Amino acid sequence: MIKAGIVGGTGYTGVELLRILATHPEVQLHAITSRKEDGLAVADMYPSLRGRVNLAFSAPEKANLNECDVVFFATPHGVAMAQARELLAAGVKVIDLAADFRLQDPAQFEKWYGMSHSCTDLLAEAVYGLPELNRAAIKKARIVGNPGCYPTTMQLGFYPLLKAGIIDSGNLIADCKSGVSGAGRKAEISTLYSEASDNFKAYSVHGHRHIPETVEQLQKISAQPVELIFTPHLVPMIRGMHSTLYARLNYEIDNSALQALFESAYAEEAFVDVMPFGSHPETRSTRGSNTLRLALHRHGSTVIILVVQDNLMKGASGQAVQCMNLMFGLPETVGLTHIPLLP
Repeated sequence: MIKAGIVGGTGYTGVELLRILATHPEVQLHAITSRKEDGLAVADMYPSLRGRVNLAFSAPEKANLNECDVVFFATPHGVAMAQARELLAAGVKVIDLAADFRLQDPAQFEKWYGMSHSCTDLLAEAVYGLPELNRAAIKKARIVGNPGCYPTTMQLGFYPLLKAGIIDSGNLIADCKSGVSGAGRKAEISTLYSEASDNFKAYSVHGHRHIPETVEQLQKISAQPVELIFTPHLVPMIRGMHSTLYARLNYEIDNSALQALFESAYAEEAFVDVMPFGSHPETRSTRGSNTLRLALHRHGSTVIILVVQDNLMKGASGQAVQCMNLMFGLPETVGLTHIPLLP
């Protein structure tokens, strides 16, 4: 059994990890940390886990995380890099759901996250945790930087086109929408029900933290420089993400060939569903699952890719467990075969 610990178990990605790992047949939950909730039974905070998780939250210094095989960091940026060195020295693998190990360039990290990186040597060996594009490296990794939710949709949406070299990589556009759970479990005016409900707005139009991460990864695929316009929006729903991606074709290609390009790229991927050309995937078709669905449309020389996922599953915790499975030699789908919730 894989002995797992979670640092920051009280937030939405933390409780999502608990929900997945509590029924994972190869995992034993060992510790869930929270300094504020030290001693509180997990099931008292999250009654949905009654009978499934019998642990109590513990302060980090009491958690004995060095006894784990893997530790997930469901924490704000900066926490994982402060603790990763000690865990790795003890033979513990690390999966960070924040941004500490996503960017390879420390200067970019400091620019976008407003803090210096405290372990650039570990940053150099960290592996970007998008299994569909980086599976071989994840299998060998000691430390994984879990992708952001928006970047997951953008990379998997643009990947087949960039790899084939048939689009203008210098003119990529991503118009993306996320539910309010993407902002985390905290008291903040913008995500209060009376503020977010019956409302729709863009944010961070001047520049979002997920731009450098996405461009860095897309550049590995493209032979030409990548330029991306990315505009995120907040929509009045709890879970879900919808990204509408636009790319200009370099030359004429028929719709059936475009569809075949995507179907071939993801034919062996358990968690990527390429829908029929012209389909309209809905966020609710992925709710509570680790599935990402996409569909192609065409407007003259512009390809439009519609991508949906659950921002807390494939966009965060589900993807982290997918990486864990790879790191420990398990089938990638173990513990992640949840069928989406409807209605």
